[in-house]
Amino acid sequence: MSHILSLLIAVCALLTVASATASAVDTKTSPKVNVDQSGLALQGFDPVAFFTQSQAVLGKADQTATHAGATYRFADAKNKELFVAEPTKYAPQYGGFCAFGASKGQCFPIDISTWQVIAGKLYFNKSGEVRQKMDAETTKVIKEADTWWTDYIKG
Repeated sequence: MSHILSLLIAVCALLTVASATASAVDTKTSPKVNVDQSGLALQGFDPVAFFTQSQAVLGKADQTATHAGATYRFADAKNKELFVAEPTKYAPQYGGFCAFGASKGQCFPIDISTWQVIAGKLYFNKSGEVRQKMDAETTKVIKEADTWWTDYIKG
């Protein structure tokens, strides 16, 4: 019986490692924008609201615009209009992938609650813990992420 238990523990450990590894996006084949299977960015949250309302606001399915291959939703027509007029002003940095991850040359999914606007740009991170790491070295993280992202989108 202990042999079976040992085997189960080993299988669980392998699955845990595989799951952690799979959470990063393959940067050789991945899209340049963090979208779901339907092409929706930011899990349906309105990118403009982070700037204008200082909070995460779900967009409406009937208020959408496309930018850089991603569909964004908006809480209202005014936010959609603002985005359409200046999409690069409101679109998240690093295609909506984790900012700290980008500074390390990786594309990770994000937790919407980690959002922050820094110097007029929208950033997200993988988790609150990762955001704390970014907050500890914001300038360095952004500089490294900007450098990597510029090379990544060219490739």
